[in-house]
Amino acid sequence: MTITYDWRGDFENAAVNTLHAEGFDHRLLDIDWTAQVHRHSLGWVCARQDGRLVGFVNVAWDGGVHAFVLDTMVKSDLRRFGIGAGLVAAAVRGARAAQCEWLHVDFDDDLRAFYFDACGFKPTNAGLIAL
Repeated sequence: MTITYDWRGDFENAAVNTLHAEGFDHRLLDIDWTAQVHRHSLGWVCARQDGRLVGFVNVAWDGGVHAFVLDTMVKSDLRRFGIGAGLVAAAVRGARAAQCEWLHVDFDDDLRAFYFDACGFKPTNAGLIAL
């Protein structure tokens, strides 16, 4: 299986909306991802197999040295093949090339092994207010 990873790659909103609905278990929404990432993100990574979008991750930032991994998603039938880790590795390279000093992520407990073991993040104290 050959997967390519493109930093700030082109994509169609419909393809990301389909991945997001599948990855986060909700109904299909009509979000303008193109406008959103161009307005708010340092970058994003598209994972493709034979030209088809099979994974996506958004890298938001504060305009300075902090970047944030958001919405890591991989087609369900292609999970557990390292595509998610490949997306995050490409995000790390993109954030590093932009001279960010920190890449943050938050996640649900069931993803601890993925982010800590497969992707190399380290545990840290953080705070959260549910709004």
